[in-house]
Amino acid sequence: MTESANARRSAVVFGARNLGRAVIELLVAEDWAVTGVARSEATLAGVTSAGALAIQGDVTDQASVREVLEAAAAAHSGVQLVVNAAAAYGGDRSGPFGGGPIAEAPADAFDSWAAAPARSAFTFLSATSAFLLAQGTPATIVQATGGSSRRAAAGRGLWAAGAFGVRALTQAAALELRGQGIHVALLIIDAGIQPLAELDAREGNEAMADPRELAASVLYLADQGARSATHELQVTPLAERWVP
Repeated sequence: MTESANARRSAVVFGARNLGRAVIELLVAEDWAVTGVARSEATLAGVTSAGALAIQGDVTDQASVREVLEAAAAAHSGVQLVVNAAAAYGGDRSGPFGGGPIAEAPADAFDSWAAAPARSAFTFLSATSAFLLAQGTPATIVQATGGSSRRAAAGRGLWAAGAFGVRALTQAAALELRGQGIHVALLIIDAGIQPLAELDAREGNEAMADPRELAASVLYLADQGARSATHELQVTPLAERWVP
């Protein structure tokens, strides 16, 4: 980052539940000017209570992403960090989690489990990249995905296909933008994310990722300089059993 030491940095977080909410809370505590983006009024109310600017938006719509970024930039004199913590899937996702065995998957399973996540990442990365290039200042983009972006599992091939697509698009964006001073990083969460409500109720599960610890990973990526930028960061809980 080339911002002066006294400048208040600005962040936009798409998806404001669990991971997104934890990121918002940490950035606000670190004196960032934060914009939280969600579709539901209830989630937006949580953004406001966390001390951030709440804007209704849809990460699956390019025009909506652009409008949110423009509004956040106008409110906070630019944007230095954009995070996609939203989990976007299509269809009703009935049947087995992850799409089920390939030989048994229904015709619409691919769109629900594989196409929708990759399409959402493309929409987010495309609109955000264009905005930041036009802004013309250093910035960081963080796209979150799951451990299936690194390996598939039996019965969850469709889910993995979507995560692989997210990873490919993020890698391409990192290569395309790093020469322009824009750091693009993929945050791979190799576990299920425990809901914040459970953590607040002291219901720990060591096999699941703590969203507040993941938020620290986002801040780590945002604080990196051009000479040591991490383009892919995997976080895995130190537990014996992985929980999807």
